[in-house]
Amino acid sequence: MKTVLISGAGVAGAALARLLHRDGVAVTVVEHAPGLRPGGQAVDIRGVALDVVERMGLLDQARAHRTRMRGMSVLDGDGREIHRSTETTFSSGRLANDDVELLREDLVRILHEHAGADVEFVFGDRITALDQDEDGVRVAFEHGRPRSFDLVVGADGLHSAVRRLGFGPEEQFTRHLGMHLAIFSADNFLALDDWQLWLRDGETGYGIYPVRDNTQLRITFGFAAEPLSAGPRDTEQHKRFVADRMAMLRWETPRLLKALWEAPDFYFDAMTQVHVDPWSKGRTVLLGDAGYCASPLSGQGTSLALVGAYVLADALRRTGADHRAAFAHYEKRMRPFVELNQSLATENPSGPAAEASVEQAKNAIALDD
Repeated sequence: MKTVLISGAGVAGAALARLLHRDGVAVTVVEHAPGLRPGGQAVDIRGVALDVVERMGLLDQARAHRTRMRGMSVLDGDGREIHRSTETTFSSGRLANDDVELLREDLVRILHEHAGADVEFVFGDRITALDQDEDGVRVAFEHGRPRSFDLVVGADGLHSAVRRLGFGPEEQFTRHLGMHLAIFSADNFLALDDWQLWLRDGETGYGIYPVRDNTQLRITFGFAAEPLSAGPRDTEQHKRFVADRMAMLRWETPRLLKALWEAPDFYFDAMTQVHVDPWSKGRTVLLGDAGYCASPLSGQGTSLALVGAYVLADALRRTGADHRAAFAHYEKRMRPFVELNQSLATENPSGPAAEASVEQAKNAIALDD
């Protein structure tokens, strides 16, 4: 195994690129976006995932970019505080622990910068066809010339092209959880100082917290609804859909909706889990959300991506040219960990999973097995 193509330059793909490059593999990463994707919510590195980042030599950098929340307020539909805490927040759990919460875009940038000078990143392109045999995988791209690789890794997220091309239509593998999330940035027009706000009215609500030394906000809208019909991902259509659903809320909702329309980094999707069995076919294998998305409701998507990258790289290093043995070892080690972490998203439909459940799930794998 000398050449590997990774589809997706997010957390899973960039982490795997660094780990494989360190093992002497020639790595190419193809990413549909024109560059590293900006925006996104704060993500958590927890439990075993902290050990992965430390072994990659990046833990100090991750900690240097961690959020600095002092606590949170929970508001009713009119913006009145009904609960506050200086011990825990909904985004990161208990504040007095070793977990690292940082912005997704910061983590991806750190991983990208340290992937290795010889890792080839191809932005603004995507895989359109896979043709594999005993000797390798012939890959066609939307813009670039066809190329051959020993292995292909689908680390391209919930709507994975690799999964669709190599395993089947998306609807075969996805399970809708009944909720939608929209995430975007805005100036800190609420003057929040390292403090989160969470408002809920029925099955609709939002969370707001400051970032970038309190100069910006990250705003998350959430609501229950059936998933939109499949089709092209139209940002303007999605903004209208979100705005219509959130318009019934009061308090600062008009200003938040104005910020929604102005946001350059708008993200929207249904809260969905991915269940694929097995995670590999021939010389193609799935990693992170592409193979086992737990959804943001679990709080463990980033940790699953990091641990999955480490376990996959470790399996490939141990087995050398025997990719079948490597993929089987990767799945045998990861699947119980994945299933336990996916269950966090469904344990408590009205809020975060219990702290004891998170503690158990985040440490439920040993890196040195």
